[in-house]
Amino acid sequence: MKSVGVVQPQTRHFAAPLTLQSGAQLRDYTLTYETYGTLNAARSNAVLVCHALNASHHVAGTYEGQAKSEGWWDNLVGPGKPLDTDRFFVIGINNPGSCFGSTGPMHTNPDTGRLYGADFPVVTVEDWVNAQARLLTELGIEQLAAVVGGSLGGMQALSWTLQYPQRVRHCLAIATAPNLSAQNIAFNEVARRAIVTDPDFHGGHFYEHGVVPKRGLRVARMIGHITYLSDDVMEQKFGRDLKGDALAYSTQDAEFQVESYLRYQGDKFSEYFDANTYLLITRALDYFDPAKAFGGDLSAALARATAKFLVVSFTTDWRFSPARSREIVKALVDNQHSVSYAEIDAPHGHDAFLLDDPRYHGVVRAYLDRVADECAGPAAAPAVKGFAV
Repeated sequence: MKSVGVVQPQTRHFAAPLTLQSGAQLRDYTLTYETYGTLNAARSNAVLVCHALNASHHVAGTYEGQAKSEGWWDNLVGPGKPLDTDRFFVIGINNPGSCFGSTGPMHTNPDTGRLYGADFPVVTVEDWVNAQARLLTELGIEQLAAVVGGSLGGMQALSWTLQYPQRVRHCLAIATAPNLSAQNIAFNEVARRAIVTDPDFHGGHFYEHGVVPKRGLRVARMIGHITYLSDDVMEQKFGRDLKGDALAYSTQDAEFQVESYLRYQGDKFSEYFDANTYLLITRALDYFDPAKAFGGDLSAALARATAKFLVVSFTTDWRFSPARSREIVKALVDNQHSVSYAEIDAPHGHDAFLLDDPRYHGVVRAYLDRVADECAGPAAAPAVKGFAV
């Protein structure tokens, strides 16, 4: 199957402030986004893809002159793929607070003239959805054929159906949960402590010191990465294999292959991800809990949704387990909403939603084929195309 090809990010500036859940306001902000495919004349075939923690608006395709710049969901999004850009107009938006183009901690605070750093306001899933909705309105898209997301992206997809129920016809919530468990919050807190206790963090204003808290970022990534993989996959890939030919009897060096792998992942992450962004996004994960306003009753929270749903989970995903997806399904059934549920027996753990499991892709393809048939409209409007060349 083909790729969408070379793509070009776009930006949109917003002068009107975005009021956040905390009561703070984000002023003079910019959102970076990409589009793939063509919006039909009826504007009925738009699909929003919401990104997870360390991803961005770059969902599919590659960048000019960058061989290793493939979008993070390129295996799922493109011509002839489950989310088929020959049939859908796909939008990926980088959320505020991220470090991949949209206004975030490394940008200038218009109130002070200094880089935001730790002063960037705390953002929530609901704030991101509000920002996405503004951009879609600017693009002339009043209703989405579907909103799709995995993990934290799945939380955003769910939130779309609650914040803007009339603007979403279908929701695909993959490897996600209606809120974080105490264990998940604990993992996030340990990762944040690793970052803020790094001597190079400087209270979040490390930009002014010309340093990056790489040690903290490395440890945060190592913690997170362990939770994304299943025990079976780690055993299959590494087992107890040694890095060298024999034990070095060292408490400082990497003795086992799994240790070397985690150090590599941590090193790579610390080179491209922003420490303040990590704090903001993990906190947004912690805060997401649509049932809280309804006394913890998820069925009551989801009553106002009008979309149809596909919920997908993976058997070995212990961070966002199938039991959490089944909570969502039960709440939807309680409200007699249309919902399809697939529990995929995959060995890969939480990262399965990013991989090429044919059963998983088959489920998504079959569901989206029905969505495409439903929203098929007149010939495409030539003025509104994705920037794939």
